[in-house]
Amino acid sequence: MPDREVLIQRLTEANDEFRRLKQEHQEHEREIADLQARPFLTTEQQWRVSELKKLKLIAKDRMEALIREHQRSAQTPA
Repeated sequence: MPDREVLIQRLTEANDEFRRLKQEHQEHEREIADLQARPFLTTEQQWRVSELKKLKLIAKDRMEALIREHQRSAQTPA
């Protein structure tokens, strides 16, 4: 996995979309944690947690797609 971590670091530094998605993913994670730390959630807050989980997954899926694209382009001879 060290190669994957290096690739993620490179993409974070060089790819604006990847960096934005990573930031969004982390923000969603923090908001979910903040909401779930409460002893009770209103219906609206429960809905928000569900929405955040979906948004987080969408960001993660797109980041994975960018990683795969980068790996494919690195394997293809120029």
